[in-house]
Amino acid sequence: MRDLIGADDIELAYDVQRQLTERRLAEGGRVVGRKIGLTSPAVQRQLGVDRPDFGVLFADMDVSDLPEVPSERLLQPKTEAEVAFVLREDLTDGPLDVAQVRAAVAYATAALEIVDSRIAGWDITFGDTVADNASSGLFVLGERRLTLAEFEPVDVPMTLQLDGEQVSSGSGAACLGDPLIALSWLARTAAELGDPLRAGQVVLSGALGPMVATPPGSSVSADLGPLGTVSATFSRKDRS
Repeated sequence: MRDLIGADDIELAYDVQRQLTERRLAEGGRVVGRKIGLTSPAVQRQLGVDRPDFGVLFADMDVSDLPEVPSERLLQPKTEAEVAFVLREDLTDGPLDVAQVRAAVAYATAALEIVDSRIAGWDITFGDTVADNASSGLFVLGERRLTLAEFEPVDVPMTLQLDGEQVSSGSGAACLGDPLIALSWLARTAAELGDPLRAGQVVLSGALGPMVATPPGSSVSADLGPLGTVSATFSRKDRS
């Protein structure tokens, strides 16, 4: 995409994303939330970018209830552990600061975001990843649900294991300083673009540590302290 729209034209990159979203909606897709990407300094360094972005979550991206993650739907998946928020209120106006978004959260849960890219070898610029729906792939939500009166997202510890070996670690503080700061950033940005966050939507707030490649046949599990664990096994069948 960088050869068509440039590497840093943010407005044009989001316009491409918006057109692709409209196409999916016309084909029967259903939006269930948003994802915030590039919130962790470690992930920013991995991909060579320096700012957060966001993408759209569709209903068929939620594979929480499947026995295996369908590898055939993916190209070059990587997985990261996150705090997911589910909203009980619209975030359409007001300051949309941390206090307001905190009050709008129904509950939080542990999540695995399976990111993917149409750009070969993950050789992406900011424009590439935004146009590609923020490199969205699939996601898995954990079973434990906590209100924000029961824990602080900023204090959540995270360890990620791949095939039984620890490969990533971090904490809530790695996500723009606090996952609630990330949620506030998204609420303001979405409202400014005329497509605000709505009650019932899921928000994947961003990685708490480095992402790891998760090819067909691999198993990944994350422990997010008070939010418990969330895990996934990738089917052995890939796109080939």
